[in-house]
Amino acid sequence: MKSSVALIVLEEIGSRKRASLTLPRRGSKFARLGKAQLPATALILGLAAPSNAQVIPSTTEQLSAPWNAQRVFEPSTLPDLADPETRNEIQPEDMPVRKRQQPGYEPVGIRAGSWMFSPKLMSGALYDSNVFSSNTTKRSDIAAVVEPSLRAHTLWERHGLDLKLDAQSTIYNENSSLDQTNARLRGNGWFDIAHDLAVLANVQIAHLNEGVGTLSSPVNAISPTPYDLFSGDLTVRKEFNRLTTSVGMRVDSYDFGQTRAQDGSIINQDGRDGQIYSLHSRVDYAFSPVLGWFAGVEGNQRNIRGTPAQTLDSQGYRALSGFTVGFGNLLSGEFGAGYAQQRFDAASIGTIEGPAYRAMLTWRPTRMLDVHFKAEQIVTQTSDTSSTGVLANAFQLGVDYELRRNVIVSLAGGYENDRFFGQQRKDKVTTSDARIKYLMNRYGSISVFHRYTDRNSDSPAFSFDKHQVGINVTAQF
Repeated sequence: MKSSVALIVLEEIGSRKRASLTLPRRGSKFARLGKAQLPATALILGLAAPSNAQVIPSTTEQLSAPWNAQRVFEPSTLPDLADPETRNEIQPEDMPVRKRQQPGYEPVGIRAGSWMFSPKLMSGALYDSNVFSSNTTKRSDIAAVVEPSLRAHTLWERHGLDLKLDAQSTIYNENSSLDQTNARLRGNGWFDIAHDLAVLANVQIAHLNEGVGTLSSPVNAISPTPYDLFSGDLTVRKEFNRLTTSVGMRVDSYDFGQTRAQDGSIINQDGRDGQIYSLHSRVDYAFSPVLGWFAGVEGNQRNIRGTPAQTLDSQGYRALSGFTVGFGNLLSGEFGAGYAQQRFDAASIGTIEGPAYRAMLTWRPTRMLDVHFKAEQIVTQTSDTSSTGVLANAFQLGVDYELRRNVIVSLAGGYENDRFFGQQRKDKVTTSDARIKYLMNRYGSISVFHRYTDRNSDSPAFSFDKHQVGINVTAQF
């Protein structure tokens, strides 16, 4: 589980709630990426996102096929088994509330031959009541955030490329040690060998920062920890009627810099440098349009530098299997259980292992309201390059409400219980998130948000609470 470093996240271009498991065919809507009504193009793009105080990120995003093949532990949607020639178009009101694109509010884009370019600029302001995530030294501050991005994707009938270049600068008013700039180039592509066989690939090159207060950040750090990341994944996906299989490999390479402590000393993080090699495979079988079975397994070899006294090299795996359900637009989700193990070469760390489960449900009582629920237990580390083991149980509940066609209200809350291996420490984390997004037109939007985090730990040095309130203005074309 990647908790405070590279996470794969998805960008959906008007993805349907019940995307077909069928691979893109000649002339299919999947291949025509430029159209706003594109039904099932969930693109996996590498992105480093801090999990703040949580081991399990608070997200309810779902991946549509075929891109769940590279995220084997993320839920997939059941296939639409109807004849593609007679299948009805998915209307905007039948898509998830946060993903639907109402007519008149979709971005325009700039077309150049067989490429479509989509520039975007987000700027905003943020108030943080506890910028250092500290239990003793609580300081509040305001920050300016600027995030330009440029996405380019192909409009080819077969195959495809999707590229995104973006940066994010955060500048604090009083605590300049917290200033940070992230920059990344992400690429995603697919190659159709046949109508039921495809090769999927993604790559990321990035300079990122691990925020103060994340679980793997040094406790007494007063500035973010910078690191460079290279990651790539290559997967082959094959369909056999109702059975879909995939197998792939991934590499993540980390190069950490240094951060600064409260007393002004330098905290060197070179011991977290290294590479992680992974093999993964997933199988999905659709019994019917409302019930399916899945199984996913991933093995890894982690070569982490560590210290002269202790290596952080380890080997491990995670396996999960269960059922996918979907009752039209009313209820959909996935239930799974399995086991995870990470065996460290250092005898002082030993083996971290245990059972794991996950349940994710989306209930749509009306077309204007989505209710999301997630329950998960994992045995993992605070980050891929850390030696701290955690048994985490998390429960999350969220709602998305379409107040008007151009006004979306989102509320979410979560509770997590973390038990740490190798130390007498138990943490309880409570979070809440409230957001309102107003779409002015197809060229701009405004959103306001409030986030609250409360970590209550047996070790007082790790306890803190904070409020974050912000406003963002986005311009796009």
